Amino acid sequence: MKKLINVVENILYEQLEGMALAHPQLIDVHFDPHYIVRRQSPVPGKVAIVSGGGSGHEPMHGGFVGYGMLDGACPGAIFTSPTPDQILACGQAAHGGGGLLLVVKNYTGDVLSFETAAELLHMEGIRVCTVLVDDDVAVKDSLFTAGRRGTGATAILEKVAGGAAEAGYSLEQVAELARRVNTNSRSMGLALSSCTVPAVGRPTFELGDNEIEIGIGIHGEPGQRRITLVTLDEMTGMLAGAILDDAAYERSERAWDPDVGDWFDRTLVNLPFAPGDEVIALVNSMGGTPISELYATYRSLVRVCKDRDIRIVRNLIGPYVTSLEMAGCSITLTRIDDEILRFWDAPVHTPALRWGM
Repeated sequence: MKKLINVVENILYEQLEGMALAHPQLIDVHFDPHYIVRRQSPVPGKVAIVSGGGSGHEPMHGGFVGYGMLDGACPGAIFTSPTPDQILACGQAAHGGGGLLLVVKNYTGDVLSFETAAELLHMEGIRVCTVLVDDDVAVKDSLFTAGRRGTGATAILEKVAGGAAEAGYSLEQVAELARRVNTNSRSMGLALSSCTVPAVGRPTFELGDNEIEIGIGIHGEPGQRRITLVTLDEMTGMLAGAILDDAAYERSERAWDPDVGDWFDRTLVNLPFAPGDEVIALVNSMGGTPISELYATYRSLVRVCKDRDIRIVRNLIGPYVTSLEMAGCSITLTRIDDEILRFWDAPVHTPALRWGM
């Protein structure tokens, strides 16, 4: 294993310390428990948005903390969920009186920690809503989840929700918009190589020189199938085809009711994409794939979407939801309406994203 580290035990601390030194005008980093909040938090009267998950996916989530996106992020150890006490401390630091939205990727550990934290925050008198992200069409159940995994749509959801919060939306309005982004999003990824968790010291799975894994997760989970290497156009066609051919998807979401102070189940439905839809497209590096190859992938994706009468109106291309040094990519398509597009275009200034200011 060759990585830019000192000792395994200090990886997270040293990475967070470096991030704080690099972006002092944007974020404050706290330790024991570890969390990141936007500079000069809290923002009085604004809905605060907090997310988090295991480290190793950077810039998600810490790189999305700042104006127009997240108010706080809770980094766990590499590929390990944050603890409830991290989320509680982060939520308390970020909350400015307008309520708190917790954005949770659908991984069992994340769900359990954020649910516990929601209850603790409620006990502290903070009005809380939760939104679950489950956009990965590759598998319904996996080693880490019950239901679909939360992947690339997380970045799009956090940007749109953050824009709405800056515009003065109420907690319930921000939560409903975030939920709508999720139900209009689908993602699919592939791996050209595995990744190595430093504490383990060996690849999470093995791929032959002429093999690729279709449908991998962001923790190196196995995908749908392993195939012999094919051309870029064929790979892009597989990912985009899985997204565009995905049927209506109905499931139950467990959500927190801030008025009752308890959990309830709501039914959510993702409608399939249809000719004439307009979308935001994210072409994402899994960490080890250069942006030049992502641009070639985007070229292929544009052709696939054009053939299906799907219009890409905005794009984001680069490493945003990664899996350490894994080579490969994922594609996310989010169906937009005027409101989603307005807040996607709204100003943002974080370590990883900046436009409009």
